Amino acid sequence: MPLFALVGRDAPGAPELRRQHRPAHLENLRPLARAGRVRFAGPLLEHGAPVGSLVVFEAEDLAAARAVAARDPYVVHGIFASHELRETLDVLGELMGDRT
Repeated sequence: MPLFALVGRDAPGAPELRRQHRPAHLENLRPLARAGRVRFAGPLLEHGAPVGSLVVFEAEDLAAARAVAARDPYVVHGIFASHELRETLDVLGELMGDRT
């Protein structure tokens, strides 16, 4: 299954909005996580403080990955000033025999 990276950069005022919408952000990821399709999810840090987020997940195709990103509360509620979605490949996992 293709692997995608959602990279979001926080907008000004994001810390308060991030706290407010974090439960919904996690709930949006829960179905993917339960299916074992979230490879990584966490904040991007600068000097120990969140300045964005990185979510690496599997999706059927680009359209499905875009749908995940589009409904993420951090995107919907403007926590991210900008975000991008890129298809990627886990070469290390393949080399280690963890994933095919």
